[in-house]
Amino acid sequence: MDYKKKIAELIKEHMDMDVKLIENLIEIPPRPEMGDFAFPCFQFSKTLRKAPNMIAAELKDKLNAEGFEKIDNLGPYVNFFADKAIFTKNAIEKILEEGDNYGSSNVGEGKTVCVEHSSPNIAKPFHVGHLFSTSVGNSLYRLFKKEGYTVEGINHLGDWGTQFGKLISAYKRWGNEKALEENAIDELLRIYVKFHDEAENDPSLVDEGRAYFKALEDGDKEAEALWERFRNLSLKEFDRVYNIFNVEFDSYAGEAFYNDKMGVVVNELKEKKLLVESNGAQVVMLDEYNMPPCIVLKGDGASIYATRDLAAAMYRKKKYDFYKCVYVVGSPQALHFKQVFKVLELAGHEWAKDCVHVGFGLVKFADRKLSTRKGEIILLDDLVRESVDKTLEVINEKNPELENKEDVAKKIGVGALVFTYLKNSREKDIIFDWKEMLSFEGETGPYVQYSYARAKSILRRAEESNIEADFSKLNSKEEFELVKHLENFNNQIHVAVEKLEPSILTRYVIEVAKAFNKFYNAHSVLNLEDEGLKQARLELVKASCQVIKNGLYLLGIDVVEKM
Repeated sequence: MDYKKKIAELIKEHMDMDVKLIENLIEIPPRPEMGDFAFPCFQFSKTLRKAPNMIAAELKDKLNAEGFEKIDNLGPYVNFFADKAIFTKNAIEKILEEGDNYGSSNVGEGKTVCVEHSSPNIAKPFHVGHLFSTSVGNSLYRLFKKEGYTVEGINHLGDWGTQFGKLISAYKRWGNEKALEENAIDELLRIYVKFHDEAENDPSLVDEGRAYFKALEDGDKEAEALWERFRNLSLKEFDRVYNIFNVEFDSYAGEAFYNDKMGVVVNELKEKKLLVESNGAQVVMLDEYNMPPCIVLKGDGASIYATRDLAAAMYRKKKYDFYKCVYVVGSPQALHFKQVFKVLELAGHEWAKDCVHVGFGLVKFADRKLSTRKGEIILLDDLVRESVDKTLEVINEKNPELENKEDVAKKIGVGALVFTYLKNSREKDIIFDWKEMLSFEGETGPYVQYSYARAKSILRRAEESNIEADFSKLNSKEEFELVKHLENFNNQIHVAVEKLEPSILTRYVIEVAKAFNKFYNAHSVLNLEDEGLKQARLELVKASCQVIKNGLYLLGIDVVEKM
């Protein structure tokens, strides 16, 4: 039974409101003694000219309580107490019947959402900052899919610009073929750094780099072939990293893809008399919106990021007819996207309101004791290696006989990283603390994964039984609180999607894990003479496993069967 829908339909009989609007207002009270669901009456006070408390009391008296233990009012709220036996039976059976699909809905059916995220620069290594965009974007991608949307994951690669002219020059001078084949990113970074070191003593190299990029822009075959090779080698390396984090993309259309599409944008802005000259550059003035001008063409006629982002937005709207286009890019770029979206709006594209910048904070470390190869840049490979190695140390200490412990350490170590990025509001800075993030206690990824493995171990020890579960006996506080958490999964997904905030789901799986452990610590599951209760508790354990697994999947984290 969908209790929120049922409550909304009951209230609809006595209030002139859309059922969906009523459903969206229904809350989950913070304490069980306040009921299982609550409907606030504040917003009706003005129209009905009554105090919210009075409205709640009158509404409560009108409602049919069939299917509920009771309906009460507490101040300005109408509080609904579900029939625990029916609620528990319905929730657990629904979870086990739907399995991996539990939590799915058709809210987004027929609508397409574009999620742009990760977007590293070609020929440069992944660093810890890239994982922020990648983790948030990957989770949003999965969350939107769970809600029934058609989702396009877009990797807007940094694959164009004068740096590629420099790279071509550096390769022709100092490139090592064997090194390039063995580790393309390291070799391309080596020669790129060498180019800049040498250019300090020989400024003519900079001109040479510009000349090679001009040749690339003009369609020179050799330059194009080298650019394409560097791009393909980089993508191969990127794919290796994405495989570690279970990330997939539907499009790798980067900046270069829009080279032949920017002219249309510039012409449109000219036709609509939005472009003006400022210090030699072509800009769109945004003074009246309290923003600096949006530069579209530099003084030398070259395009910049804004030009490409305008072209990309127009292309995506035409190709995907998106319902929403989400840009998962660091918070420092907030002004850039405000400018781009405002220019689209001024150009008459009403869909500009459907473009959304999803910002995120910075990555910091509680200590700097991490192996790095390039000064202040902390490479993602180093971070992963450190996390997995430290996890393996813990496993060797606590359970040295564990099967496949290297694989387990990888899943826990990688999961701990992703969980840390998604644990708090995305706009907050992340401070990595190895001791905290790899702990199997507290609000961490390993704690949630351990809770799942603990539950699976119970199920492995259980004997097969044909006895029917008696869900009416799951009436303790711990059991019902756990069931309520499990039943609330779909609602949490919806809120996370609505707010574009994966941390809502991260907090949710933490609460499920806590509720499961409270239940398990308070009640025996296997050592029971009452077979009906025993089977009911086993079904509750199965349902807990399923929800934790589904929740972690939406965060991009694997479960671990044994720990």
